[in-house]
Amino acid sequence: MSKRDYYEILGLDKSASSEEIKKAYRKLAKKYHPDVSTEKDAEKRFKEVQEAYDVLSDSQKKAQYDQFGHQAPGGGFGQGGFSSSGFGDFDFSDIFSSFFGGGQSRSRSARRNAPRKGSDIRKVMNIKFEEAVFGKKEKIKIPVYDECHVCHGTGAKSKSDIKTCTRCNGNGTVIMEEQTIFGRTRTQATCPTCGGTGKEIKNKCPNCNGEGVERVTKTVEVKVPAGIDNNQHIRLAGYGNKGQNGGPNGDLYILIKVNPSDKYIRQGDDLIVTQPITFSQAALGDEIKVPTVYGDVMLKVPAGTQSESKFRLKSKGMINVRTKQKGDQHVIVTVVTPKKLSSEQKRLFEELAKIEDDPDDNKGFWHKFKTNFTK
Repeated sequence: MSKRDYYEILGLDKSASSEEIKKAYRKLAKKYHPDVSTEKDAEKRFKEVQEAYDVLSDSQKKAQYDQFGHQAPGGGFGQGGFSSSGFGDFDFSDIFSSFFGGGQSRSRSARRNAPRKGSDIRKVMNIKFEEAVFGKKEKIKIPVYDECHVCHGTGAKSKSDIKTCTRCNGNGTVIMEEQTIFGRTRTQATCPTCGGTGKEIKNKCPNCNGEGVERVTKTVEVKVPAGIDNNQHIRLAGYGNKGQNGGPNGDLYILIKVNPSDKYIRQGDDLIVTQPITFSQAALGDEIKVPTVYGDVMLKVPAGTQSESKFRLKSKGMINVRTKQKGDQHVIVTVVTPKKLSSEQKRLFEELAKIEDDPDDNKGFWHKFKTNFTK
């Protein structure tokens, strides 16, 4: 099959200038590029356009082609394939620009300069167990990056020192060219001069050295809610580091560490306390005083209570941070055996032993114990 004339492929005549050849190539390359074209046989057409341009854009090859056509000696025209040298004059981003009107570049720049929230700050606060029960207020000092009080965040010594970036013309991006195996390619990158802001500062603020922020120490009042548990967080919105491009400040997170109590064990919203009682209180029953986080209360211990028995004091536990409902307190009684006995105590226990050892005695054990023990 005979090959099409290169001038015909580009829609030109032999008198076309190098600029006209280049212009025609760029137009057809956009039209037939396989990544974006919906034309039938787009890939084949694109290769034809590329091959034609590869020859006609080279003055030596063009001269040979004009004289001998596809049969030029040593030219290799029409032997299939094509050189990649033509890519050096073609920016593939132009294809997308033709569809999106350059909107991608603008959107990237807009996103880069869009308001951004500042970074968060985290701090640990240690509190006592009693402070976790009832809550507290405490003022703490937080080192934070805040807006420079001299330049008010501009980073410049004065307003007249802020200029539009001369390298990117305020776009925040520049086109970078590099040589690849496909020829020279062009990519978009953040402007190294202005860092993507689109602005240059002639004279930097002497206080913040052009950063627009400074390190300061702020005093913040922290409200610790009643019932807070170990390893829970308190969030203070807007007390973090300064935002960028007018964005909001970050947040302050306080990690609470509750020192353990030497009296109470916490399980969720419930509290557990161990209360020792005497042998006689366990055997005869009694009303004992039991500590709670809200003050002492009286607990009735029935006769015959065994060691490790558990009693519940309703709503004497911790306050739930979310529901504000109180948990319970569980009292575990432990019977304490006396280590030293007086002579009277020893006599009474000996009497008890006789009662326990008499299998023929028909009177109740607890009746006899009470009778003898309370003499």
